[in-house]
Amino acid sequence: MVRRLAESALFFREYIRHFHTTGAVLPSGRFLAAALARFVAQGKGDRSNLCAAPSGPFRQIGPVPFSQPRRILEVGPGTGAVTRRIVRGMGSDDQLDLVELNGTFVRQLERRFRTEPAFRAVADRARIHHCPIEELPGGESYDAIVSGLPLNNFSVADVERILAVLTDRLAPQGMLSFFEYIAVRPARALLGGRAERVRLRAIGRAMNAVFDRHEIRRDAVWLNVPPAWVHHLRK
Repeated sequence: MVRRLAESALFFREYIRHFHTTGAVLPSGRFLAAALARFVAQGKGDRSNLCAAPSGPFRQIGPVPFSQPRRILEVGPGTGAVTRRIVRGMGSDDQLDLVELNGTFVRQLERRFRTEPAFRAVADRARIHHCPIEELPGGESYDAIVSGLPLNNFSVADVERILAVLTDRLAPQGMLSFFEYIAVRPARALLGGRAERVRLRAIGRAMNAVFDRHEIRRDAVWLNVPPAWVHHLRK
């Protein structure tokens, strides 16, 4: 409990300092983290109910085949709330790359990989990259990508570029999972001016274009503050 309170305090401070790229006042809750890491855990053989309700025409999607060992990428891990779920779902030979832009969060992640047992267990197979996702070195492709980037905070061009990079980095049959808060775009459009409404509508179109090609499942995570959609896309 003390550790989680400290993480929440750190996250909130960074939200105040860098609200544009942090995107939330608190780290992802455990149910949201579980939903985001669904296909990482599934690749290890975990088929458990993760307290996320499937929505829309995606209910009949079954287990996704993964090659072994897997390459896993987390983008925007923050303080490591979702990373904790990812490392628990990694197989014995899986490799993990983490891309984080915020230097304070990078140092927090480095500390966790040094000191916490679950993180230490995979530390020799994990790399932290302090850079934007567009500058991730190497040309590796990934079997699973989990993103915590607050896409609705970014420009339309940035959203299109980030989604293109993430889908391009997927291996064949690879899975991309990312979230957005439920009703965030309609709410912000209602409260914002005309320019904000135009920006959010364009982001919605950019996301829908990717969903039409790749989305296989959408989870509603109601037990989160605020509730969130988790989108799962297959290459």
